[in-house]
Amino acid sequence: MTELRRCNWCLSTDKMTHYHDTYWGVPLHNDQELFAKLVLDLNQAGLSWATILNKQENFYEAFDNFEIEKIAVYDENKEQELLQNAGIIRNKLKVKAAIVNAQKVLEIQKEFGSFNKYIWSFTDGKVLQHQVNDESEIPATNELSDKMSKDMKKRGFKFTGSTVIYAFLQAVGVINDHADYCYRQAELMD
Repeated sequence: MTELRRCNWCLSTDKMTHYHDTYWGVPLHNDQELFAKLVLDLNQAGLSWATILNKQENFYEAFDNFEIEKIAVYDENKEQELLQNAGIIRNKLKVKAAIVNAQKVLEIQKEFGSFNKYIWSFTDGKVLQHQVNDESEIPATNELSDKMSKDMKKRGFKFTGSTVIYAFLQAVGVINDHADYCYRQAELMD
């Protein structure tokens, strides 16, 4: 029996491998799940994905399972509670960004019908299939992440720079950056 080849970045822990095999790059279309990924990716800024992955369950618990309507009305007391929670990233700017971004997602839902429609409108609903021979070739940003980041910032989103948005687009399957030799690459082709 041959072992499946995977992207090298996921081989460090069983948790990373499971995330790679099950979630990373799988097209998401649920507003709440898309929002959760956005908040997790903005919390990754300056940190490793392993750090966020290890705290993921704590994030879901602390942020009411990423219910957008609840987070949008978090008050100062809830902010302080989050900043005291050692199970998440206790960064005031990132906590505030989650709240502001929930409010902005609600505005987008009114304008576009859903956060999903907004996110996928940048590619006309299509997955961008990248040819990745060597993982070192994967950029930190691209034209798409630049464009989406610029639009989100114009709308008032926080912590949505092009690098954060590129990681988000990979995670939610808008961009398929699985390496050519990875078994998931072919599985996630259109």
